Amino acid sequence: MTDITVIGSNMFELTTYTDRMPVQGETIEAGEFEMGFGGKGANQAIAAARLGSAVNFITMVGDDEFGQQQIDNYEQNGISLKGVGTCHGSSGVAPIFVDPSSDNRILIIKGANEQLTPAVLDHQIELIKNSKLIVLQQEISLETNYHAIELGQKYQVPVLLNPAPANDHLNIDYVSKTTFFTPNETELATLTGMPTTTLDEIKAAAYSLVERGVQNLIITLGSKGALWVDHDHDEIIPGMKVKAVDTTGAGDSFIGSFAHYYTDGEAIGTALRHANQYAAMTVTKRGSQKSYPSKQELPALLAQYQLQKV
Repeated sequence: MTDITVIGSNMFELTTYTDRMPVQGETIEAGEFEMGFGGKGANQAIAAARLGSAVNFITMVGDDEFGQQQIDNYEQNGISLKGVGTCHGSSGVAPIFVDPSSDNRILIIKGANEQLTPAVLDHQIELIKNSKLIVLQQEISLETNYHAIELGQKYQVPVLLNPAPANDHLNIDYVSKTTFFTPNETELATLTGMPTTTLDEIKAAAYSLVERGVQNLIITLGSKGALWVDHDHDEIIPGMKVKAVDTTGAGDSFIGSFAHYYTDGEAIGTALRHANQYAAMTVTKRGSQKSYPSKQELPALLAQYQLQKV
């Protein structure tokens, strides 16, 4: 049995580091440019794999140079290639702009990711039904995610849905069928139509979803950590204070590492604490996947911040 099957997107990141963001119609000179691997699905798969999970990744790449580089990257990180398909055309590309405060702005060109259809999943049933956890995001079509949720229910595989980037058309009936739903405050407000400007408001919106059937609602709060809400309680899992260099991909590292720790047998609260620690380490370096430490590298990084594993 595979620990985790991630169904989702891949992107080739084109990252520009600039002193400030240009205003409309303005051209400015930027200091540095880097290329790297990204995409929410790929990021989450890489994070889990680097921590030691057995990971299948169901995704689509183009038949261009970027697509082959993506395949090589998965293989080098120990991710199964059984679910990776190739189609004619461009791979997904993500131009990213990062300012000195580590804030970022990202554009997404889906490319081959648009070819990850429900029919593709029907050809990967064996991978899906023999998983401990299915992980989804929203850089692919909602219909594909809905089908994945249905397959999870059919084969009794728990599903984690990370509703990023936000989509106003997300159907709450499908959200209610997931085991883990992981929005941020903005995504929570969009789905519930309720305010989320204070902790009390966030809790009220969260409980409204729990009452609709979501078993575990995990609201990511950035550097403040995460709020875990289920039928019996709500609990703040504190964030870790570090000097952030680049927050790109930090949310994905949180999801991927949580999936690893949870399928490795940890209780939800413990897995969330460890995921906060892992995500904190990733923002201390540039890039998405290139900032994700391996299982072997993590203890030394945590020791630098005097963080003890719990």
